Amino acid sequence: MLDRTQDISVAAQAWLDEFERTLGKPDREALDRLFVAECFWRDVLALSWNLQTIAGRDAVAQSLTVLAPKAAPTSFKIAMNRAPPRWVMRAGTNNIEAIFNFETTLGRGSGIVRLVPDASDSDRLKAWTLLTALDELRGFEEQLGTSRPRGQAYSRDFRGPNWLDQRNASRDYADRDPTVLVVGGGQAGLAAAARLKQLNIDTLIVDRGSRIGDNWRKRYHALTLHNQVQVNHLPYMPFPPNWPVYIPKDKLANWFEAYVDAMELNFWTGTEFEGGDYDEAEGHWTVTLRRADGSQHTMHPRHVIMATGVSGIANIPDIPTLDNFKGALLHSSRYEDGENWTGKRAIVVGTGNSGHDIAQDLHSSGAEVTLVQRSPTLVTNIEPSAQLAYATYNEGTLEDNDLIAASMPTPLAKKTHVMLTEQSKQLDKELLDGLARVGFKLDFGEAGTGWQFKYLTRGGGYYFNVGCSNLIVEGAIKLKQFSDIEGFTATGAQMKDGTTVAADLIVLSTGYRPQEYLVRKLFGDAIADRVGPVWGFGDGFELRNMYARTKQPGLWFIAGSLAQCRINSKYLALQIKAIEEGILGPT
Repeated sequence: MLDRTQDISVAAQAWLDEFERTLGKPDREALDRLFVAECFWRDVLALSWNLQTIAGRDAVAQSLTVLAPKAAPTSFKIAMNRAPPRWVMRAGTNNIEAIFNFETTLGRGSGIVRLVPDASDSDRLKAWTLLTALDELRGFEEQLGTSRPRGQAYSRDFRGPNWLDQRNASRDYADRDPTVLVVGGGQAGLAAAARLKQLNIDTLIVDRGSRIGDNWRKRYHALTLHNQVQVNHLPYMPFPPNWPVYIPKDKLANWFEAYVDAMELNFWTGTEFEGGDYDEAEGHWTVTLRRADGSQHTMHPRHVIMATGVSGIANIPDIPTLDNFKGALLHSSRYEDGENWTGKRAIVVGTGNSGHDIAQDLHSSGAEVTLVQRSPTLVTNIEPSAQLAYATYNEGTLEDNDLIAASMPTPLAKKTHVMLTEQSKQLDKELLDGLARVGFKLDFGEAGTGWQFKYLTRGGGYYFNVGCSNLIVEGAIKLKQFSDIEGFTATGAQMKDGTTVAADLIVLSTGYRPQEYLVRKLFGDAIADRVGPVWGFGDGFELRNMYARTKQPGLWFIAGSLAQCRINSKYLALQIKAIEEGILGPT
């Protein structure tokens, strides 16, 4: 077996050389010889102008045979400035992982190939997974580093408008419409706008918050991010190296303000997006914006990016008799601080992250808290279990780790998360046994795929334990099952066993409606039906309608964690740039 770095690099480059020769005159049989039977090829715009995953040697060979002549990929070389080829374990399989660069007729890309020995010939290496991802369009490279703008427009003209004058005029949009309107100013909107800015695409972010960062700042008092700082950077501006491992919400919100200023992003606060109609003939939207002062603005962007994350429409389940309750009733999105409830009694309905955190916050403020579980919930300790999924980010560069994250096809990612979930169950055994003992209903995701795929399929249904689970086990926070509630009264919940859970406050931590509800509200039935479901996988390997062209021209979606937004905003922006330059069609 190859073990020296030099030998591994030579073997990986040999595979790339043969791959390039074969793509020059695509032949299915020749391509078959380069891949194992159960292989995956994920292409991110480079050859297909799509985000797609092809599974199986025959399907991969067939797709490459069709797509390679159009893209004409060449110059496949091991990337000299990246992690060198190496033996690694991915999804339980030992393989040689090699990062490479390549070019197509339209741009430059990078990728990862994972090679494994042939089952019938251990000296011959074949591809198990392959990623080909577009990094930049030739002629439209980002102005970074030595290519950064020189500022001629203001640096030598002492009579003309200075930098601040130009920034104010750019933000005002008094004499023009933006090419792209981004709805939502959280991490998704900021990442998309920053990428588009670097591609010279005129972009305006609108957000209903009165201050940049309010989508984090206005959330409940005790909130911190549940994954670690090294995973969470925004594009171009990493967090300072002295930042805490878990970022407090207000610190992140303040960083968003600084980021908008430093990246020169155009941002309108206090602005409600009220909806839009698309003009097929003109190829642009007519959208209505309402500012904080009540004034209404009409704009005609060519693209609208929905970056609202969850829909923003609170999911209020139809709970019979709940309207009998005469105390305070609110959705978790309106919960801010437990200090107002010291000495009071509270019921929190819902056992995801927000439900647990709110219950713990109320308890720490001196409230008597009952947590009501509606459905089985995945629980994992925040350390080390919840961080196992991010292990690669503890070493190597952010650029390399983002490419590794993009390279993992969904079926193998699921296999990885099954393994991580089993590992976390062992690490958390004492806690999980304690929860089961007090009647907490546990699950571990569909087919045991864990919290990550709960997030990717339904956006919740799990809790990273930062102490609330321990309080439940100890009985400091009481636990009830929703199925045991007979109904609600003016003063609380009447249980089927005849007991009563008294409450001054009920918090519904019941999540949000899917994004398609918001699409229907803002754009109407026809567009909502055309686009279809947003988020989740459906029958495919890619998230539905995320980061890529939809069936509605000019309508885009971006959502997810800071890492997901950082990675995928790049590919979304490249597609919009290609459309604007006439390289790519709108759908």
